[in-house]
Amino acid sequence: MEQIDYIEMGLNGEAPLKVIMRGSIEEASGNKIGAVSLVYATTDKKIAKEKIYNLLKKDNDSYYMVYSVPLDMDLTGLDHYPSIAINKEDLS
Repeated sequence: MEQIDYIEMGLNGEAPLKVIMRGSIEEASGNKIGAVSLVYATTDKKIAKEKIYNLLKKDNDSYYMVYSVPLDMDLTGLDHYPSIAINKEDLS
């Protein structure tokens, strides 16, 4: 599957909250570090879709993903909760 397929899956998930996360590589004191940020949250699927596609157009240096998230739940109990992996190779 491609990133766009995962994004559509996140947008079309049943849970009401749509969260957009950003994974990026940043420089700090001459070292590269991986950063994962929650950049947007909404219960409106249409707004989430517009926002993530605008972010993808504007920022080619980051990795964006959208997740459908249930409310009032410990997300660590899900099979896969909102996260973005940054590997050692990404930092080279």
